[in-house]
This record gives sequence, C-alpha cells and structure tokens, in this order.
Amino acid sequence: MLTWEDDLEIHALHKRGWSISAIARHTGKNRRTVRNYLNGVTTPGVRKPAAIDPFEPFIAYVTARLTEDPHLWARTLCDELEDLGYPMSYPTLTRQIRARNLRPACQDCAHAADRANAVIDHPPGSETQWDWLDLPNPPASWGWGTMAHLFVGSLAHSGRWRAVLAPAMTQPHLVDGLDRISRKLGGLTRTWRFDRMATVCDPGSGRVTASFAGVAKHYGVAVAICPARRGNRKGVVEKANHTAAQRWWRTLPDDITVEQAQDRLDEFCRQRGDARRRATAEGKVTVATLAAAEPLAPLPVAPYPLILREDRTVSRQAMVSYRGNRYSVPPELASATVSVIHVLGSEVIDIVTSSQITIARHRLAADGAGVMVRDHGHVVALDQLAMATAATGGPSSPPQGTHPTRRSIARSSRSIAHQRI
Repeated sequence: MLTWEDDLEIHALHKRGWSISAIARHTGKNRRTVRNYLNGVTTPGVRKPAAIDPFEPFIAYVTARLTEDPHLWARTLCDELEDLGYPMSYPTLTRQIRARNLRPACQDCAHAADRANAVIDHPPGSETQWDWLDLPNPPASWGWGTMAHLFVGSLAHSGRWRAVLAPAMTQPHLVDGLDRISRKLGGLTRTWRFDRMATVCDPGSGRVTASFAGVAKHYGVAVAICPARRGNRKGVVEKANHTAAQRWWRTLPDDITVEQAQDRLDEFCRQRGDARRRATAEGKVTVATLAAAEPLAPLPVAPYPLILREDRTVSRQAMVSYRGNRYSVPPELASATVSVIHVLGSEVIDIVTSSQITIARHRLAADGAGVMVRDHGHVVALDQLAMATAATGGPSSPPQGTHPTRRSIARSSRSIAHQRI
C-alpha cells in the first residue's frame, strides 16, 4: 500500500515521461503496483481486504430494517440476524452500524439527557418486582382494541422475568398474572414490590387495599409499595418492560393469536432472557443459573379464588374461544356477545349472556391445547337447526338484530343444573 506522497511522486515521474519500469526501479516498488496506482485501480491509503467481508451479505437487511424503524434496538436486530445465519457477535454488529452509518439520525434522541441513579442491593429470594406494560396496536383478530396489556414479574436478584398478556388491567387479571408468573419463575420471594396501582393500594396514601390484602395473605408474601415519583425503586422490572417492548413486541407478526404470542414470549424469555450473563463474585454466570440458586418458597396448590370475566363473540358454529380452546353454546346464540366467567383455581367455566343467564358450563381445558369442548345437547341442537335451515333455504344463523328467546335460554339453563361435571 502506497501513501499519498508516494502516489504523487509516481504520477509526477510518469508525466515527465518515465516508463513504469524506471519508476519501479526508482521507488523500489513492484511494476504491477505502480501500474495499478497510475491507472486508478488502487487508492492510496486504502488496503484491499485479504478476505471477503462477512458482514456484506447482511448490509441490505440491516439498512432496510433501520430505515423502516430507526429506533430498533441493535440487540433486537442481532436476534433477527442470528436466525438468518449471522455468524458474528453483537459488538461487531454495533461497530459495523456505526462505521457504515447505517442508522438514520434522530434529532429527538440526540438531545436525551441521562439522570443519576444508584444500584440497590437485592439479596437472593428477597423481592419480586411487578408492573404493567401497555403494548400499542395489537392484532385486530384479538379484539382488544388499540391497546394490549402485559403483566411483567421479575426476580430482583437474578433478573429472571416472565410475563402474561391480558385484555384488561383489572384486579382479577392482576391476580391471575401473579399466580401464573410466579409458577413460571419457580416460586415466591419474601416481598412483592408494586408501584401505586389502584388494584393493589390506594394511589394517594400507598396503603394496601383490603381486597389485595387477602391475596397477599393467601400467598404468604409481604407487599412493598414504591414511594411516589420513585420509579427507579423497581428498575429491574422496568428494564424487563423495555426488553419486552423492543425485542419481542416489535418483531411480533400481525397474523398471530394471543396464545401463539404468549408461547413466543415464554420461548423468548427462556432462550434470550435466561441466557444473559451476570457478573458475580465467582465469575460470570447466566441468569438461569443465578435464578436456580435463589431460595424461593413454594406456591399454594390453587390460585386465589377471584372471579375472572371476559367478553366473547360466539362464532357461527356456536363456539366460544377462550385461552386457545373452543367451548360450545346453544345454537340460538350464534354471533351473539357472551361472557366467560372463570373462578381462578376452578376446573370449570361458565358462559353467561348479557342478562346474566348461565347458558353453558364446561370443564376447563389446558391453555392453548386447541381442543373443542362440546356438550352433546348443543351438538344435537346445532345439527337440527342446520338441517332445518338447509331444508327451508334460510340463513344459517339468526337474522341480525334478533336474539334467542328467554324460553330457549331457560331450557339451556335447566340442563346445566343437571350436568355432572
């Protein structure tokens, strides 16, 4: 490789009429080298790479993703590239993005100011931190409107976290999330820490409500409420929120069900979250290893028995979807809106109408099993209605604006009383 001074010298000699061989003898360079610099094949100060650039095949993908979403985490991008066969490390990716100037500039982010913070010591098994995370624009097929909610729980010592999706932030959904996440984390810590959410405490005074005190007694934990405007007290779960929003929610496909999204979140926590490395006195270990050593107390056999209620629209086949399974109702309710009522810890669910009439009771199937739970009476009634409709050539469901008669609902209600569940 020649310097700019050498390049200027060989060009000056060439203009004086020197031959390439004479210039090579004078400068002590190879004739091919002199010829390449004179022809502009080689640039002074730029060394030709000895091998093919391994990042070259991924430049187009990285450029497209950062142009589409300038605030996309490099860590999230590295997750995607690893699935595409990216062989290098995360630091290499960030260095290539900076060196090639692949990320568009954002003026708002350039003026963000850091604030001082302190590290709070959390002994093993001492504290679990809880928080709600709002996720914008969920898939329209979920029927959750413009916002989905993620309830996140994180072990403060090890940093292991798990989360569950919920359509609302009511107290039954919170208690359901507390139980499910604690079981995924492997047990109970001595303290649960919350911010001033109204389903746990009075937001003004920070005192635990009577309704949630029963929940805490059931699980045998103490409740710690963050002081007002002191969000850093639960920084571990806040970081988990940030990771869930940037590395999981941003990459979620639009054509996915709630149960599939929950499965992908659990898999992300196991593969990505638990594989993070933490510095300890004995050296660096993974989050999974650190969490396995935490002394966690066992959970009660059953969750705290609150009533969980969720609205559903009955399909044209007289089926109601709930947690990845489908349950039958009388065919007169096709396309109607009903409510699924589940007492946490119970093995059955009730399906009620808007007038609070229970029209079906089923044994609860395992979440996400994809099974159809059908009552024999519902199957016979649906077949009879379908055959009668086919014979008359009428519609396969009640006309829009009509509702099942109270007599037909009463018959269904009486049949529930005689079911042996």
